[in-house]
Amino acid sequence: MLLRLAYLGTTNTLALLRLLPINDRDKDAEILALRHQVTVLQRQLHGETVRFTRADRAWLAAVLHRLPRDVPRNLRLLVRPETVLRWHRDLIARRHARISRPQRAGRPRTVRSIRRLVLHMARDNTT
Repeated sequence: MLLRLAYLGTTNTLALLRLLPINDRDKDAEILALRHQVTVLQRQLHGETVRFTRADRAWLAAVLHRLPRDVPRNLRLLVRPETVLRWHRDLIARRHARISRPQRAGRPRTVRSIRRLVLHMARDNTT
């Protein structure tokens, strides 16, 4: 997944660099063409759900998270804005779970003085 996410980031960064020298009128025409393509794809789906990979979800959540809350509602997306927000929450929760996970698995080591005491008591009391 990490490789796929890196690939998406690289290709979208290059696409963004391609858009820098283009004037606003051409960008608007491209946006309209892309919106029309999304409409055609939605029409062909006949209510079926679109399957996004984890990398696609992460990319969309990261890009759309930066926008104000009311903007995604006006965008033409294949998923509801609430779904994108859920994806973002899941990403944050997964990241937090990974960071807060203990580095060593299992029970922590017993303090040396307590271990010596327990072994000494075991030797003294064999029953």
